[in-house]
This record gives sequence, C-alpha cells and structure tokens, in this order.
Amino acid sequence: MKTETLHQHFLKSSGICTDTRSITKDCLFFALKGENFNGNKFTQEALNKGAYKVIIDEDDYHKESGETILFSDVLTSLQNLTSYHREYLKLPIIALTGSNGKTTTKELINAVLSKKFNTVATKGNLNNHIGVPLTLLSMNSETEIGIIEMGANHLKEIELLCEIAKPDYGYITNFGKAHLEGFGSMEGVIKGKTELYNHLKQFNKIAFVNAEDPKQLELSKTINRITFGNKQQDYSIQLKDASEQVLVQFKGLDIQSNLIGLYNFHNIAAAICIGDYFKVSKENIKKAIESYTPKNNRSQLIEKGTNKIILDAYNANPSSMKVALENFKQTKGKSKIAFLGDMFELGAEAEKEHQYIADLLKESNFEKVYLIGENFFNTKSSSSQIHKFKSFDELKKELDTNTIKDSHLLIKASRGMALERILQLNCFV
Repeated sequence: MKTETLHQHFLKSSGICTDTRSITKDCLFFALKGENFNGNKFTQEALNKGAYKVIIDEDDYHKESGETILFSDVLTSLQNLTSYHREYLKLPIIALTGSNGKTTTKELINAVLSKKFNTVATKGNLNNHIGVPLTLLSMNSETEIGIIEMGANHLKEIELLCEIAKPDYGYITNFGKAHLEGFGSMEGVIKGKTELYNHLKQFNKIAFVNAEDPKQLELSKTINRITFGNKQQDYSIQLKDASEQVLVQFKGLDIQSNLIGLYNFHNIAAAICIGDYFKVSKENIKKAIESYTPKNNRSQLIEKGTNKIILDAYNANPSSMKVALENFKQTKGKSKIAFLGDMFELGAEAEKEHQYIADLLKESNFEKVYLIGENFFNTKSSSSQIHKFKSFDELKKELDTNTIKDSHLLIKASRGMALERILQLNCFV
C-alpha cells in the first residue's frame, strides 16, 4: 500500500495507537517491535478493542477481511506516514535539541506561543524515532505551530528526526557531556546535535542562536540565524537576578519566572526571543513565563519544614551537574547540603567524570555532601564534608537517625537513581 492511501485511512481514524493498553475506538494500531515484544502478536487484541486498522509486517497475522495492512516494516511505515502528514499540513515546525534543558525550553516556548496560536508540542520527553512521529501525527488542520523536541544518544539520530519532521526553525540549547556512551566523546555530541544545523542550512531555514554561547555562534555562522542574549543582539534580553528564581527584563518589562538557576536564563531567553519573533505581545510573553511552573523533578523549588529544596532529579550528566553545583554555591542564606546521585550513560568515561564532580566539590562551601551510587562511591575524596553511599537504602539508614533543618538542599541525579525518594523520608524538620 502507498503512503498516500495509508494517510487516507489515518484521516478516517481517531488517531494513532502503539499499545493495546491504551487503544481508542477506530484508531490505527501500529504493531511495532522491540527487543522484548512483537506488536504483531497483539493484532487480534487491538481489533477486539476497537482498532479501525492494524498495521503489521508479518504475513502470519494478515487478515483478508481488510482489517490489517501489511508493510515490510511497521516502524518505517509510521515514519513515512508522519513525513507525508507533515507535508499535508504545511504548518511551521520548530525543532529543538541539545544536551540539557530541552524539555524545559520546549515547555516555555509552548507556553509563550500558545498565547497567540493553536500549538501542539512534544508531550513529556517523547523525543525519539517513535515519539517524534506520534507528536507530529497528533497535529491536525487546526494546529498553527508545531514544537518538536528531538533527543539523541548516537550519531545520525537527529538527522533522521529532521528528515521526518522537516523543521522550518531550529534551536540547540547547548552542548554537554551527555550520552557519552553512545556519542563516544564530546566531539561526537557536538557532531550529533549539529545535524539540526545541517538540515536548516541545506533547506535554507532559520536557526535561533544563543549569542552568549561561542560554540553555537561559530557553528551557525553560515546559517540564516536570529540571535538573542544579554547584550544587544537581534533580541536583547537582560538577566537581572538569578540568586533564586530567575528575573529578566525584556522591552522594559520585568519578567519574574518560577525557574531557579542561572542556567535557566538561556531557556527563558530562547522562549522570549521565539515568542517575539512570532509576534506574541510582550505582555503575553510575560504572562506565559510567569505562569510556567516546573514539574516532573525538573528544577523544582520545594519547602519541607524549615528547609528549601532544589529538586532536579530528572536527569544528570557532567555538564548539567557542574552548572547545578555552581548555581547552588551562589544561593544565599542557610547552610547548604547537596545530595548527588550517579550519572548514567557515560560508558568508559564514567569513572573519570564522577571523579571530576567529586573534585569540584572540594572547592564548595557546602556543609555536607551526600554522594549516592556505585560510581560516586568509588571516587576518591579526603573532604570530611563528603559522605558516600553505595545505594539509596544505605543513605536512608543514615538519614533515619538524623534531622535536617534550616538548610538549603540540592538533589541532583540521573532519573534511574530516583533520588526524589529523599523527600519521603522523615528527616526534615
């Protein structure tokens, strides 16, 4: 079957589904495969639950009744359908990638643009070769702007996502030491992320560029670009304060965000720049930024008893850990305690990068540092302020016999460490 015909079935359907646990009536069910599952085996279940058609790639599950559509590869058919639908809608697409801050920036951009436009943005962090198609296929004729987050942990992944989404605009948040296991090195990270720039240049599209990032300026100099930053760029956004929540000024308006840390200034500035470019009023930009509250363990500011806690336990890599610690050092007032968990997907660089963070801590002014996880446990440190634990359970035993009060806390780790569990302990008074 041609992709055009599949698209006609898609327009008749109620949408796309890839999991029989969330089947909707009259959906198109794509029987995707993974390392531990084969969606073809759920063909009949999908039909029993109300699927309109099931897209399969194994002839044994094909039904002559027309309820199934056989392709050579289900994933490829999903991606081809997405590209066709993207061309069919002909709406502007903004793509963003980077090592840190993608999801927060995407949500800020969506908050700003939705003040004027009917927008659809990536939900959560569904930013891979399946998540990007599902986001694009959730757009319809009423959608005015699409905002697509693109994640990658190896080369050529952003290139593929650009071939599917065909973005008109792009933004790279930064380059950092993330997914070194897949990219191999920092040079690999930069090469992988700038696949977005390569696409924009090839098709004469536009990049939004943080002018305070020399590497971004260098790599985007041959592309049509719009710059923003503290100084006089195409868009001038001034940082006024980042000691706690970030305060910025734009076109004479003070904008007080709910986001903490200097590193969030650039995320906010990108959203302001893009909003103004699309002619969202400065008053609505201010409303959008000020009403956005971080969630899902990303830069959340929480109070427990007499303590103020920065919860940033959604993700971590050496670059984001470093800037989080630098920001934490600048916070005012109470004694400071840091809870730092292992950073994942670093491959052969794991030992070196965890030791790098441990060495940075020697220069900190923190009252205590708790390092949690096998990698951090194996680091070398002579500081009496640093306490190491192989697991969360070992940390829990320690905290069960202690109390924490009148302190500022930072909780930072990769998602797999689930360090937000610290908030459930009874040590905070």
